[in-house]
Amino acid sequence: MLGKLARQHDPKVLVGFDTADDAGVYQVAPDLALVQTVDFFTPIVDDPYTFGQIAATNALSDVYAMGGRPMSALAMVCFPGSGDLAILERILAGGLAKMIEAGCTVIGGHSIRDEEIKFGYAVTGSVHPRHVLTNAGARVGDVLVFTKALGTGVIATAVKKQRAETAWIDAAIISMTTLNAAAAAVATREDPAVGDALPRRHFDVHGMTDVTGFGLIGHAREMALGAAVSLRIHAAAVPLLPGALDCVRAKFVPGGLNANRDFAGCTVSFAATVPPEIQTILFDPQTAGGLLIALPAAQGEALVQELAAAGVRAALIGEVVQRVEYLITVS
Repeated sequence: MLGKLARQHDPKVLVGFDTADDAGVYQVAPDLALVQTVDFFTPIVDDPYTFGQIAATNALSDVYAMGGRPMSALAMVCFPGSGDLAILERILAGGLAKMIEAGCTVIGGHSIRDEEIKFGYAVTGSVHPRHVLTNAGARVGDVLVFTKALGTGVIATAVKKQRAETAWIDAAIISMTTLNAAAAAVATREDPAVGDALPRRHFDVHGMTDVTGFGLIGHAREMALGAAVSLRIHAAAVPLLPGALDCVRAKFVPGGLNANRDFAGCTVSFAATVPPEIQTILFDPQTAGGLLIALPAAQGEALVQELAAAGVRAALIGEVVQRVEYLITVS
């Protein structure tokens, strides 16, 4: 739909909606650009406070994915006119707690009456114009590092069916309420500046995106398309949440997963050795998912080790290769 609209030409737009990136980036000074994003959705857990936390974590993620630092946020609320305001208060409190943890100030928002609860934020962050990380920067020879683990979509579906085990739910909630702040801080860490030069980043990260609603395959597709490359993913290396495969085997598959497979399945070649349930989970839509990072092969292991030292789960899951017939090959 956006492709049918008239294009605006503004040289200050460093990243717009035409590149399917995580957020927009607008330059306001030679050394400052704003990162802007918006995200809201319906409840995926029963507890209002936890829902608010997840919504905030998810909204903040796009700023981290661009290499930016969140600064301010506007809350967006849809809530029934006859609803219990104590529930709304808990949703807002959960979101605010995560915003405070991120050092991001909530400065206002907007609410409307709606029979279906929806909640989220429009978040503004900052980044140096020369330090913007897009999903189009991956280079041939890079390795792919993935943080967090897949499975929130199928586990949430099992919760709706009242078939999810407590351990699965707890692990999924921990994942969805863990900010990508620590992961982004490690990936974008700066070395001490020399003179007045722009500080160099310790890791030469070429591209980064967060894995959310389009699943790992969908967001990997965007990375491959943007960089005009292909990606190789090692299925056994992709971290999975406890219970994720159990949910797939029990057919607790969300509609978004099927939509992702219908849309992006034609871009993937699966080796015959990849089990069907693993193929399925790679399309699972994530909420507040992890970061997919492309950087030189020589730095991949070091990044994983530093992420682990910072308490961030991460794994090397693949490589960036020359463009071939399929955008993504899974073995």
